[in-house]
Amino acid sequence: MKQLRAVRELGLPDWCIAAGFVRNRVWDHLHGIFPPRAPVDIDVLYFDAGDVSPEREAAFERRLDGLLPGLPWQVRNQARMHVWKNVPPHRDTADSMTYWLETVTGIGVRLEADDTLTVVAPLGTDDLLNLRCRPTAYGRTRRHEYDARVEAKRWRELWPRVNFID
Repeated sequence: MKQLRAVRELGLPDWCIAAGFVRNRVWDHLHGIFPPRAPVDIDVLYFDAGDVSPEREAAFERRLDGLLPGLPWQVRNQARMHVWKNVPPHRDTADSMTYWLETVTGIGVRLEADDTLTVVAPLGTDDLLNLRCRPTAYGRTRRHEYDARVEAKRWRELWPRVNFID
């Protein structure tokens, strides 16, 4: 929750903490791993088509490091992520997540002003909660990247109960 509170202080548009930070904590919980493993990074997503400069992202990372020092913050404006993937411009943060390689990573959480949580899951949460991992439609077009990612991240070893579906 402290990470969500820190990001909320930035006042980012259409934001969430997503990807491995959420996936890994859920899978650790479902595997009985407590406390959860430390995050490799904390993926903060937001959508601001008015300022797509990488410098802005770096400034947000510095602000977060000032709020919670030493954490592996990674802030990315999803309004510019389509460029390196060579896909149409994203409409919003949720749309950008549909262009990730696997369904279980395209899930984020935002802490609202009233302390309620909003889950951003354009591909649903069933795979994550039922320990299934499969490529997204985009991931199926880049199957070699999906397979390499699963292998490099050692997900089969770290979470042996996950069912990897082709």
